[in-house]
Amino acid sequence: MTSAELFSISTDTHLADRIALAESLAATLKQPLMPVSAEGIQLVITDQHVEIRAPELGNPIFIDFEQGKNAHRRQFGGGRGQPLAKAIGLKKGATPTVIDATAGFGRDAFVLANLGCHITLIERNPLIATLLKDALHRATDNPDIRDAINRMSLFNCDAVEYLKTLDEQRRPIVIYMDPMYPSREKSALVKKDMRLLHQLAGPDTDSEQLLTTARTTALKRVVVKRPKSAPFVGDQKSDTSIESKNTRYDIYLIN
Repeated sequence: MTSAELFSISTDTHLADRIALAESLAATLKQPLMPVSAEGIQLVITDQHVEIRAPELGNPIFIDFEQGKNAHRRQFGGGRGQPLAKAIGLKKGATPTVIDATAGFGRDAFVLANLGCHITLIERNPLIATLLKDALHRATDNPDIRDAINRMSLFNCDAVEYLKTLDEQRRPIVIYMDPMYPSREKSALVKKDMRLLHQLAGPDTDSEQLLTTARTTALKRVVVKRPKSAPFVGDQKSDTSIESKNTRYDIYLIN
């Protein structure tokens, strides 16, 4: 599957408001509302959340900013001393505005929001964007993270086209990118949520164009997250890089 067109919407709930949400999503996403099935990719509305079910992925996938990995990283991730924060330019007296041009499951964006950044998430895949919207909505009721969630804004659109619409007042200090990297041949080595992203997004064909556009839009820097041994995006050598165990953050400074 290389397109988000091949999915259906289902309900696994008897709650009237959740069924109404399913009907609304079906109309918005222009997809059929079908019974829950063991076949194909389905966006399923349950009593608790919205999730994606795909038979080859095992357990359903949903986004939760309140518990699990996101909560652990918020509490024990290293604060402003972690490599991501350093790459973004977070330091005493400096909390830049950020656009995350490839939001995915929103993990890095959530980290930056917890560190005080106002961050705009751009996710072009409608299924992943729906999971993000649902997670953000649920998290607004949690007083521990409400402030961080309120610093996060989501847009379901193409990042290149979005950046081209920004006037001078809306240009961010930093643009962050985590472009899709080719899957390893042994898919068992790749976490199921990453396999889902690859499946939904298809091959990454425009990261070079996105980087080029980002470098003409950001006010101070563009940060590109890469596997440690990966080449520069589009052979565009960065001004500097910050490395962690398995990851490299390439930093392009704006003169």
